[in-house]
Amino acid sequence: MKYLLMITLIFSSLFANEKQEITLGVGSYYQTQPYKGVDNLLLPTPVIFYDNSLFYVRWTRFGVYFLGDKNDDLSWGFSLTAQPRFYGYDSQDIQGMNERKDSWEGGLAFSMQQDKSYLEVTLLTDLLRNHDSWLGKVEIGHDLKFGNFSFYPSIFASYLSDNFVNYYYGVTQQEANSRGENAYFATSGWQYGAQTYVKYPITDKLSTLLNIKADVLPSSATNSSIVKDKTIYSGLVSLIYSFEY
Repeated sequence: MKYLLMITLIFSSLFANEKQEITLGVGSYYQTQPYKGVDNLLLPTPVIFYDNSLFYVRWTRFGVYFLGDKNDDLSWGFSLTAQPRFYGYDSQDIQGMNERKDSWEGGLAFSMQQDKSYLEVTLLTDLLRNHDSWLGKVEIGHDLKFGNFSFYPSIFASYLSDNFVNYYYGVTQQEANSRGENAYFATSGWQYGAQTYVKYPITDKLSTLLNIKADVLPSSATNSSIVKDKTIYSGLVSLIYSFEY
């Protein structure tokens, strides 16, 4: 991530004509696991937000614009983007099941913002060929402010392909034989959710940032024998520092 930031800063200094804001921080990421017997995730994470109309970094996701327009009334852009996928489990976590790996996904993104509302559409594929499939997502949100608190709520819907759902929630025949149950092929489905960022300033440049997110799994996933919960909850608690250069 630090090399991505260095490259971003170098190119932005060459092409940008005005000062840019960058936000740096550190925090802890938490994610519940929907699987039976698998521990929840708790990971330290860097926090970076940056957008100079050429490149952007949005926490764990980054991208490069190749088409778009930015002005005070309406901004839009197409970009190539990539992000990590923190799903899966180790083979020893669930008896009789083989490992399901985390991955990196990349593809095309379209974003549009008018006033304080925004829309984003992404179409991603598995770059590491672990789940070896694709997924699409539509998200809409709006920026709100109450006193010193800034809120960034959004709702989203993700279409998950057959291979994606089956990789993370299916049970192969070999695994079923080891577990003494029937095999299960999980088909495609829609995953719905909502999230919000909450920002509170401590000083002019130093703030706390909280993220809360809930993903409701498709029924084809929750019907699997290895799944116990239909909702994945995740969040971030961080301290961030924003400045212009």
